[in-house]
Amino acid sequence: MKIRAALLEAPGEPFRIEHLDLAEPGNDEVRVRVRAAGICHSDWHLVTGDTRHPFPLVAGHEGCGVVDAVGPGVQAVRPGDFVALNWAPSCGRCFHCGAGRPALCSTYVEPIWAGTMLDGTTRLTRNGAPVYHYSALACFAEACVVPEGCCVVLPPDTPAETAALIGCAVTTGVGSVMNTAKVPRGASVVVLGAGGVGLSTVMGANLAGASPVIAVDVHPGKESAARNCGATEFFLNDEHLVKRVIEATDGLGADFVFEAVGLPSLQEQTLDLVRAGGTVVLSGLSPMGSATNLPGARLVRREIAVLGSYYGTCVAARDFPLYASMSRDGRLPLERLVSRTVALDQINEAYAEMLAGEGARRVIVF
Repeated sequence: MKIRAALLEAPGEPFRIEHLDLAEPGNDEVRVRVRAAGICHSDWHLVTGDTRHPFPLVAGHEGCGVVDAVGPGVQAVRPGDFVALNWAPSCGRCFHCGAGRPALCSTYVEPIWAGTMLDGTTRLTRNGAPVYHYSALACFAEACVVPEGCCVVLPPDTPAETAALIGCAVTTGVGSVMNTAKVPRGASVVVLGAGGVGLSTVMGANLAGASPVIAVDVHPGKESAARNCGATEFFLNDEHLVKRVIEATDGLGADFVFEAVGLPSLQEQTLDLVRAGGTVVLSGLSPMGSATNLPGARLVRREIAVLGSYYGTCVAARDFPLYASMSRDGRLPLERLVSRTVALDQINEAYAEMLAGEGARRVIVF
């Protein structure tokens, strides 16, 4: 079938809307008509070259839609199901899946980074030549073919914008608080970065009963969104930040500091903000090949724990419906994350707004 998609030819190029061919789903594969896709910084790493990947490609790893075709062997979903898309599918059989850490499943890692399906081929082509899939989803498109494990069924009345964000930002941010760090009630929390993941982390900290919840960003315009998502304080990341955080946490530093951007300089800054005996959680994805200096002397002498949080240590089949339910009953007001909806043709404009630090999350709606 012919679809419209946002094609990225190479690093440094803008997204271009083109008509591509999408093949029928193969064994254990599902075709999804995309309803919404979030504008996330992780896709922008492809444009900057910070994430290395085969080109040309269709990006988009935060989405939802309606199943309209299934390949042989598919059992968990059927045509008509409304699904949020999981960019870290799991096999259910390996060590990590058996240990309850399916986001770490290695079965799909090689084909995902090759931009293909498990059989080593793509379902996207242009004039007969392969077009690669980013993060198994490639949902900056009217439709996508994905492994069955990428589909998590949600109630059909879940708002598309909410369902899309559950597919990445919400699960990464809320999960880093609830699953990775297990923040207790009353703990003090600092979140570095007030983008989609950072704002979701703020929501997760608020849900956990943390106090204070301090959001930090370089853009003053982020304050409104941060407070709307549950931050009790908002500080600019300037020369006064450390002093303000120390004062706001009884002279100690925060119990938990979350870095939700993926910048080595911010990851290093966490050690200035966390108290002795506290915990640093790194959930932002750093550029490939980058290095972060976390001095062992400081970690040991102050007994600071450093945790990596990949996809919010999620179990997608459990957490996606949970977050949708919490959104429905008001415990997670996920609609506050959406500052603007755009059409696919506006994707470059939406990324320009994101880079300028405007608002919260932009979502492409089909």
